[in-house]
Amino acid sequence: MSADFASFLYLVSGVLFIMALRGLSHPPTSRQGNMYGMVGMGIAIVTTLALARPSMGGFALIVLGLALGGSVGAITARRIPMTSMPQLVAAFHSLVGLAAVMVAAAAMYAPESFGIGTIGNIHGQALVEMSLGVAIGAITFTGSVIAFLKLDGRMSGKPIMLGGRHFINAGLGIALVVLIVMLVLTESYAVFWLIVVASLVLGVLLIIPIGGADMPVVVSMLNSYSGWAAAALGFTLGNLALIITGALVGSSGAILSYIMCKGMNRSFISVILGGFGGETAAASGDDGIQRTVKTGAADDAAYLMMNAQKVIIVPGYGMAVAQAQHALRELADKLKANGVEVKYAIHPVAGRMPGHMNVLLAEANVPYDEVFELEDINSEFAQADVAYVIGANDVTNPSARDDKASPIYGMPILDVDKARTCLFVKRSLGSGYAGIDNTLFYKDGTMMLLGDAKKMTEEIVKAMDH
Repeated sequence: MSADFASFLYLVSGVLFIMALRGLSHPPTSRQGNMYGMVGMGIAIVTTLALARPSMGGFALIVLGLALGGSVGAITARRIPMTSMPQLVAAFHSLVGLAAVMVAAAAMYAPESFGIGTIGNIHGQALVEMSLGVAIGAITFTGSVIAFLKLDGRMSGKPIMLGGRHFINAGLGIALVVLIVMLVLTESYAVFWLIVVASLVLGVLLIIPIGGADMPVVVSMLNSYSGWAAAALGFTLGNLALIITGALVGSSGAILSYIMCKGMNRSFISVILGGFGGETAAASGDDGIQRTVKTGAADDAAYLMMNAQKVIIVPGYGMAVAQAQHALRELADKLKANGVEVKYAIHPVAGRMPGHMNVLLAEANVPYDEVFELEDINSEFAQADVAYVIGANDVTNPSARDDKASPIYGMPILDVDKARTCLFVKRSLGSGYAGIDNTLFYKDGTMMLLGDAKKMTEEIVKAMDH
């Protein structure tokens, strides 16, 4: 295959990747977007193999690697529940980071194979690209591992604050710059691995102080890191497809991180430098809140909703854990059949990954025109008879709006407390993922429906038939 034709095919795959991102930006076109992405990746892989012309032994190893990786990916995708999707994404990001480190190491030890010079005489530009790729890749690897452990509950979601962490991180950053310069000047293997070690440590130190409430931003940020690592190595390898793909992933992840921070009214830098989440509000009543809770049962909720004119449903991670989306769809259908207007309200950081709630609702075939983002529906809560909150804790906490001393003050929330009645489904009165007490529980218009989200919703549906 000629280089010109390969460049053309890489360009075609890049266009397909762009179309994939465009498709994934809207639920109705997400399946088509996935298809574009798969076709684009298939073209890129075949083109790379045709251009590289590996030996039979090398080709066999490549096919074996594709078969093993593809099998693991396919099996994992089929078996993983939607509730575990955030930690799966974090785990996959770690693999991208690790791959970047391994490719950079291969280029360092066998530069002739990559066309970047010879051992002891590697092109300076390639060394810079290689250094950036391996540093970003190593940071992505360990940072993603920590994010996975936090999201999967194997590590506390609370921030782990090290004394002088900002100075340590700054020192490591300066050390990385010095080491990269030294690598360009000396091409020392020892310096190369010192860059890897320093970056691995920095990845851990960047993520462990970030609390649960900021975890959606971390996921999108690590996505961006993995893209930039791939793009940097794309330059080293001279692979146009890798450059395009990495730049798309890196830039889209950075934009998404900005959108998520905007949705939380927080600066990206403040999240990276420590974040919040894990602070526990006092439960003794010294904040002036009268802590009495009104609880109800499925019959009470059914009566209130069947006699309402407008109900706004607010899904959250609790719905995902209970797999209650299908029961929720059935409840909405019952209400609509009774003449009740039903809408769904999605907060930008609902769940533990961007778009988590949208995917779950789409899985239950909830009509797309009934699902609204925060800025489009928040003003409607004041006209709603019932706000049905199913497992969404932090994104409905009035402290973010009313309490300047709250760690989440300033984060836009769904104003469910402005509805005539707020029905709040939750297993207990415990704090949410951010570790902050929700003052919504104690407001006069709130009725707590304590129990499993799926079971409670199913009981409400049954009560509607009586």
